[in-house]
Amino acid sequence: MLKFLLASLVIMVVLTGWVLVQQMARRFARNHPEFGPYVEKAGCGGHCSCARGGSCRNG
Repeated sequence: MLKFLLASLVIMVVLTGWVLVQQMARRFARNHPEFGPYVEKAGCGGHCSCARGGSCRNG
């Protein structure tokens, strides 16, 4: 049971850390427009589905 709780805690900490990193990147891009906009990569939840092998068709 302790391993389960520890694993759950580690997963939550990692996910929270990733959200904080994304927020920091957005804030940095907003404060430093000379480096260009913050561009997020589209993953499986993006506009290109992983079911199609990650490729997008135009049109």
